Amino acid sequence: MQYLQYEFFSSSEDEQQWLIALLSDLPFEGFEETNISVLAFIKADAIDDGEVRLTLDANNLSHVQFAVNVIEQKNWNEEWEKNFPPVIIAERVGIRAPFHEPLNTEIELIIEPKMSFGTGHHSTTASMIELMLGLDLKNKLLLDMGSGTGVLAILANKLGVEVPVAIDHEEWAYQNAIENAQRNNSNIDARLSEAAVAIEEKFDVILANINRHIIVENLHHWMPLLNPNGEVLLSGFIEQDIPIIRELCASFSLEERQLLQKGEWIAMKFQHT
Repeated sequence: MQYLQYEFFSSSEDEQQWLIALLSDLPFEGFEETNISVLAFIKADAIDDGEVRLTLDANNLSHVQFAVNVIEQKNWNEEWEKNFPPVIIAERVGIRAPFHEPLNTEIELIIEPKMSFGTGHHSTTASMIELMLGLDLKNKLLLDMGSGTGVLAILANKLGVEVPVAIDHEEWAYQNAIENAQRNNSNIDARLSEAAVAIEEKFDVILANINRHIIVENLHHWMPLLNPNGEVLLSGFIEQDIPIIRELCASFSLEERQLLQKGEWIAMKFQHT
């Protein structure tokens, strides 16, 4: 299978992280950051340049230029291993790959990311984990939308959720979440689905570590799934998006309870009133 390398030119660390968050919603299968750019890898014919440019333009990134080169298929797992050191969050949660030594933290998660988003290294995932540590999740019903590696659902299980539901629309993310749950002896209900409309259950907590546009487009689908007084944790957006998220959540009677910021990246907790 032939792959393409897209190189997006930006030397701003925050802008690079924002690019990766946006491009993760397109069929890109891996990312690499350099001093001057973000490299994004995708199967040939999976996307056209026009769709990429529209995504940039729609997210105030019209100034970002990109180049495309044909490459041979990489050993993606080897690439991940080179760029995936262990991480400890809030001095309680340690996240490591299977090839790392144990971290001896209160909670340890073994995550092999493959192509999926969610290792704890990105500010959004780390902030979501911090927000979750402040919740009483024992015996709660929890939904993780856009679960990626399954790291948040796996943590939820370790924090007392009997069977978290983890949804992702990518086949490789779905399979990755199942594999990671097995590595951690965790019980999660991983599902492959395009949208929340196929979900029939109700939940006490809904997690969405995705991006602003998906949150804006889908919150009205998620709200009917939330139990009275339920909590919603949102991340994957930047500081300038806070007013948009606040206004949107207020329209659904979601009251802001907490905000965490790491660099430009934001995570927010809301409760239905």
